[in-house]
Amino acid sequence: MAQPDTVTRILDTAEVLFAERGFAETSLRTITSKAKVNLAAVNYHFGSKKSLIQAVFARYLDPFAVHFHVALDALDEKYRNTSDGVPLEVLLETLTRTVLEIPAERNSLRVFMRLLGLAYSQAQGHLRSYLQEQYGDVFTRFTELLRRATPDLPETERFWRLHFMLGSVIFTLSGLEALRDIAEKDYGERVSVRELVRRLQPVVVQAMNAPLAPPMPDSAC
Repeated sequence: MAQPDTVTRILDTAEVLFAERGFAETSLRTITSKAKVNLAAVNYHFGSKKSLIQAVFARYLDPFAVHFHVALDALDEKYRNTSDGVPLEVLLETLTRTVLEIPAERNSLRVFMRLLGLAYSQAQGHLRSYLQEQYGDVFTRFTELLRRATPDLPETERFWRLHFMLGSVIFTLSGLEALRDIAEKDYGERVSVRELVRRLQPVVVQAMNAPLAPPMPDSAC
């Protein structure tokens, strides 16, 4: 079997190490050692650690953005003449289906989700700017459809619920192997990825549709 080229080997190694250890904790020297390349190769192909991090995300998010735009085009066409727009359940199912399809081209769904989790928890200024510049249009398009699907939610409440939802999905799918192992050992149940997602979907839909929490009393901390 032919060896992967240098760029692919660096990216394959970097994304796994970033997902396992985080961005700050993963040095270029560790990546080059694991990938069996020299530091000059990383500098030649990527120029810096920042650019390497961006390239790792691009491998997942470039095809995701293309696929998701196409899927949203289909939803726009199907629900063009409806007053309420795309139903929430359909919108979230479309997002889920696209997320599940893309990582098959790369390492795994677990790696993809851990990288997304890091984008929230460890993203530095350069990464936030990069993600906004490169993928802000597809995220804006999704959030506009989400707004139309949840017209009774205040904007700030929708913001929080969207991120609660994303946090639940990222936590569940990034810990996929551990959760499936627990389910099999403790409950005798073998769960496929799609079955797990099928169970997760009504939870996030209900979370988006839940009644607003009552205001906290003035004396609460």
